[in-house]
Order: sequence, then structure tokens, then C-alpha cells
Amino acid sequence: MNMTNQAYGEMVNQMSKTSPKAKDYTMAFCVGGGICVVGQLLSELYTAMGASQRDAGTWVSITLIFLSALFTGLKLYDRLAKHAGAGTLVPVTGFANSIVSPAMDFKAEGYVTGMAAKMFQIAGPVLVFGIGSSVIYGLILCLFRA
Repeated sequence: MNMTNQAYGEMVNQMSKTSPKAKDYTMAFCVGGGICVVGQLLSELYTAMGASQRDAGTWVSITLIFLSALFTGLKLYDRLAKHAGAGTLVPVTGFANSIVSPAMDFKAEGYVTGMAAKMFQIAGPVLVFGIGSSVIYGLILCLFRA
């Protein structure tokens, strides 16, 4: 089949179904907000248990990352993400999921060449550009603040 890019694009547009944007936005907002509410409740709990505000924030991050990794391992996170879309990707839980998912997918290839090598397949570029841009930003601050 010989087809131009424009003809192929038109065929794809005809075959693809439109997504219910209002429903998608609402689900993303509700689930992402729900994750943030859980984080706030955990913060209040840790503060009530005697942790400082700063320590409570650290414990909240640790707890949410652990729960995200656990739910990814139990295949519950993917079910939630199927309905919530970006609502599960934006908070810190989405980052934990992006590390655990590839590790699980490639564990059959072995611990070193599979799990360890593929673990940062998705999150690696985020880390590289995040760290790189923070270094550049820090250097700019140092140069112009003098």
C-alpha cells in the first residue's frame, strides 16, 4: 500500500475515536486531587504524632512513593491510571510508578540486565534534564548574585 503522509493522517483521524475530554479532565482532577488530599492527611497525621512540619513532609513523600511502588507491584496503579489519566502522573506517585513499571516488565531478563538496566528507562531522561537544568540555574544564580 503506497500512501502519502497526508492521506495516512486523514485515515488515522477517521479511524481514531474522540476522547471525552470533559470526563478525562474531571477524572484527572479528582484523582490527582485525591492523591494530594491523602498526602495532606498524612502530613497532618505525622505532625500530630510529633514530627516537625519539615520532617512530616519528608515522611509524606516517602509514604506516597512506597504506596505507589506497592500498588504498581500489585497492578492496582495501572488500573487507576487507566481511568484517571494524568491525575496519577503528576504527583510524586507517578514518578515512583515510572520507575517500578519498567523494572517489573523486564525482571524476566534477570536482575542486572533486566530489572536494574531498564528501571530508569522512563524516568532517566527526567532525572538527567531535571538535574542538568538545576545545575545551570544554580550557576546563573551564583554568577548574577555576586
